[in-house]
Amino acid sequence: MILPIYLYGQPVLRKPTEDIQPDTDLNIKELIDNMQETLTTAEGCGLAAPQVGLSIRLFVVDGTELKDEYPECADFKKAFLNPTIVEESDEKVTYSEGCLSLPGISENVVRPRTITIRYQDPDFNWHEDTLTDFQARIVQHEYDHLEAHVFTDRISPIRKQFVKGKLSNIAKGKTVSRYKYKR
Repeated sequence: MILPIYLYGQPVLRKPTEDIQPDTDLNIKELIDNMQETLTTAEGCGLAAPQVGLSIRLFVVDGTELKDEYPECADFKKAFLNPTIVEESDEKVTYSEGCLSLPGISENVVRPRTITIRYQDPDFNWHEDTLTDFQARIVQHEYDHLEAHVFTDRISPIRKQFVKGKLSNIAKGKTVSRYKYKR
């Protein structure tokens, strides 16, 4: 089922998220399937639970369509439950990012090139992965959503001034998107 993507201005995007317990009332596997379907339909590479209205520590990624440009993403499709970034490299890289919750905006964001993340899979088994380059960028972007941040929080003050009007238009409902969304 395709879920509506919550756009900038929705309070859930700025609300801290909570860990998911194995005894949750949510059907986690169905939610993950729905989020992956929503992500594919919206033509994104990552989607966090707050972007579909849930303040829980979950995001999905799918970088498989990017494999020609970013070979490390060839098999990069998975769900991250209760993630924590446990290590970041000192080396930083800059890349232009966009976000399904902020349609029509893209800006350069500086992030660590490599991260190590600890997380649970949909069966609540723990994993720890070290990710580099575009895999690391996708995960850091989605992880920010779990921490109540959006990528424009990480841009320079002058660039924030340039996008202020666009953000205001999204929050006021003056922006449209090609995918199902909620204002």
